[in-house]
Amino acid sequence: MTNEVTYEVDNGVAWLTINRPEARNSLNKAVRDGLFDGVHLFNKDNQAKVLVLTGSGEKAFCAGGDLKEMADNQLTVPPVDFVPQFGRNIQVDKPTIAAVNGAAFGGGFLLAQTCDLCVASATATFSISEVKIGRGSPWAAPLSWMIPPRIAMEIVLTGVPLTAARAYEVGLVNRIAEPGELRSVTQEFAEQIAANAPLSVGAGKKTVRLTAEHPLADAFDRAEQIWEPVYHSDDAQEGMRAFREKRKPVWKAH
Repeated sequence: MTNEVTYEVDNGVAWLTINRPEARNSLNKAVRDGLFDGVHLFNKDNQAKVLVLTGSGEKAFCAGGDLKEMADNQLTVPPVDFVPQFGRNIQVDKPTIAAVNGAAFGGGFLLAQTCDLCVASATATFSISEVKIGRGSPWAAPLSWMIPPRIAMEIVLTGVPLTAARAYEVGLVNRIAEPGELRSVTQEFAEQIAANAPLSVGAGKKTVRLTAEHPLADAFDRAEQIWEPVYHSDDAQEGMRAFREKRKPVWKAH
């Protein structure tokens, strides 16, 4: 890890925090390297069931790429591994949540989009701002699967920020919290997931996107393959026993 990115685990929830508030948590090389390191650490951390990605301070979740650094380097097309994109350049099988504490612009929007779920401060804003500076946003390709296509088109073409309320309205955000309650609301949300059977959670995550990638009949077949080992797991029997015995299940993830 670097000083610009911190990692901590709270009751099974890993918090990966961009810690560069003086630069609106923009993505310089130290931040980008720290994010990759943090995600790799989460993947290996058996105590961490859910990852929360957030920024320090209340002004910016992440304002995108560090334009000064990009200009100095005369960056043209960013490499595929420029910043973590879950499921594209780094695999993350456990659930991820973006806790958006302020502006999520450009690459910050990318980070919020790449997470499975999103909790936003009431003061958060979301923008694909690349159109205003002549840059590109190929990473926004999944956006029209996540929200109505005409809303996605508006976001990509105008660069005008969405408020947290509007983002919630169109389905980009799962929860809205007051700024001082973002941490607690997100923690509670993450703990609800972390308390569930890990094999079922992992299979559920894999299932959700199937119809975006495959024809329906094929998606059903793939879903059956994903879920069959879950049905045969020890945890599946443990869950039923715990229900019968009126106690909390003890998950073993096998």
